[in-house]
Amino acid sequence: MEFRAEARFMRVSPQKARLVLDLIKGRRVEEAMNTLTFTNKEVAGTIQKLLRSAVENVNYLSQEKGFDVDVDNLFVKRAVANDGPRMKRIRPAPMGRAFRYQRRMAHIEIALAERNAGREDTAVVVGEEGAAPKKTAGRKTAGKGKAQAKSKKSARKKTAGAKA
Repeated sequence: MEFRAEARFMRVSPQKARLVLDLIKGRRVEEAMNTLTFTNKEVAGTIQKLLRSAVENVNYLSQEKGFDVDVDNLFVKRAVANDGPRMKRIRPAPMGRAFRYQRRMAHIEIALAERNAGREDTAVVVGEEGAAPKKTAGRKTAGKGKAQAKSKKSARKKTAGAKA
């Protein structure tokens, strides 16, 4: 099951928020909290507050709705920063002109999920076993062909140098 929290209309550009969100994706909640505590970005405090809110949502649902959730097994399943509306502003420029610029906003969403005790990874890629041998087999043959071509060229150079 997935538990989420969302902060909308945050006054930070989505690009800057994604830099911090990428640090916590896939981590356990405790590790993510520690990472955000020591991250030297202004948006890290907002994201930490949002992560705390998501954990409180888990606690509420486990108590009120009767879900059986172990808070210690929670990890950050999804952390997304989407574009919000932009505020258009004008900066005065020389000779009576004006330059336009935009103040960006972000909608930040964090989703938590419970990691199963039996399996380390909850995501399963379909068809992964069949695709891997084909790729590695193709790479090995291509590598051998290049190595043989290089050895032929070096052999030609050696013989050409010996004749001259």
